[in-house]
Amino acid sequence: MLAAGRGKRMRSDRPKVIHSLGGTPLLEYPLRVARSLNPAKIAVVVGHGAPEVEGACSGEGVAWILQKEQLGTGHAVLCAKGTLADFPGDLLILSGDVPLVTATTLERLLHRHRQGKSSVTLLTAFLDNPTGYGRILRDSAGRILSVVEEKDASDAEKKIQEINSGMYAVDPGFLFPALEKLTNQNRQGEYYLPDIVGEAARGGRGIEAVRVEDPAEIRGINTREELAIMERSLQEKINRRCMESGVTLKDPMTTYIEEGVKIGKDTVIGPNTHLRGRTVLGEGCMIDGNAYVVDSRIGRGVHVKFSTVVLGSDLGDKSQVGPFAHLRPGSVLGANVHIGSFVEVKNSTVGEGTKANHLSYIGDTTVGKESNIGAGTITCNYDGFDKHRTTIGDRVQVGSNSQLVAPVVVEDDAYIAAGSTITRNVPAGALALSRVAQRHVSGWVERFRQMHRKK
Repeated sequence: MLAAGRGKRMRSDRPKVIHSLGGTPLLEYPLRVARSLNPAKIAVVVGHGAPEVEGACSGEGVAWILQKEQLGTGHAVLCAKGTLADFPGDLLILSGDVPLVTATTLERLLHRHRQGKSSVTLLTAFLDNPTGYGRILRDSAGRILSVVEEKDASDAEKKIQEINSGMYAVDPGFLFPALEKLTNQNRQGEYYLPDIVGEAARGGRGIEAVRVEDPAEIRGINTREELAIMERSLQEKINRRCMESGVTLKDPMTTYIEEGVKIGKDTVIGPNTHLRGRTVLGEGCMIDGNAYVVDSRIGRGVHVKFSTVVLGSDLGDKSQVGPFAHLRPGSVLGANVHIGSFVEVKNSTVGEGTKANHLSYIGDTTVGKESNIGAGTITCNYDGFDKHRTTIGDRVQVGSNSQLVAPVVVEDDAYIAAGSTITRNVPAGALALSRVAQRHVSGWVERFRQMHRKK
């Protein structure tokens, strides 16, 4: 697989093949398809930003091959000679920036290659507008003679609509000797991989071609615009599949669902919602809209209200979150929990039926069942060096504008009076009250006003 190019037209410091499509690096798509064919070996040629590419993609079972200088696709494949020259089977050459190719198409390519006992078999397509692609040159009998790149093609050759996809099945016994004969005498001064086709024709070797049924499969990504177009195409496909499975999307054009997300039937998703990563939604959920959910499990009948962020969290059945709530990683909500407007929960477990409806922060905390967290409550979990936990029992009532300074334990059925700062453990069934005594200064307002009138 070829993944060494810089991708100059992306105008990016990052290698092209690790730019994201649907939340996944481009290179991951052909890698997944390749793995589905159960190959004996996978080799990926990397060059520009090689460490980034290797770090961004799943490298299990992959031999990474470095092309130190990017001298063209032919040179890139030649770099794999030491790894693949003695390989006894067929070689499948893929491009790391062509994400939509399917296993079915590659199986057809391999089948034709083996059936025809060819030295090289090309995957081709017919395009109404073939600009940018190499053209397939055939003789009057339809036999393939060579591939000419766009920049080297004559005006007549540019009118040819059959194009080269850049994907091949080849015999390694033919491939590497052919690559060593290539020259860079062309407009780009590069060693072109497609020139092996002309080498095979001149040597009287067998050449086959398989026409791809859907030309979208061989569409490569070279620019940000092409990436955006493919992102939209992929999203439409995912959204259509969701709706066909029983999910309602209020506005599919502004709903962004990544490939790995799973959604139960009768769930309704509002506009401008983002569902990413390994997120799973149960049946009958309601996502109001403008939500951002990543790597989270959402149970059945959950209501995620407007403008809520959920990251790495677990929401129990029939819980409610939002609007404008923020669940940070490690948050676990039991069934029927209510997390309300402008409430933030982080690395905490909130028991069944508990409510925190307004303007609170619950961090590094365990809360029991059927408790109530009043507005403005803060668990003070950080001392400037370490995080500490707060434990709140069942049926606890925490009054508004309270601060619980961790580490602290509030036992079952306790009450925290509004405006209290709790620094010691609270026994079960007790009222904890921590306030400065209120006093009145008689006549203070009039004296204050007279002082300001004299100025």
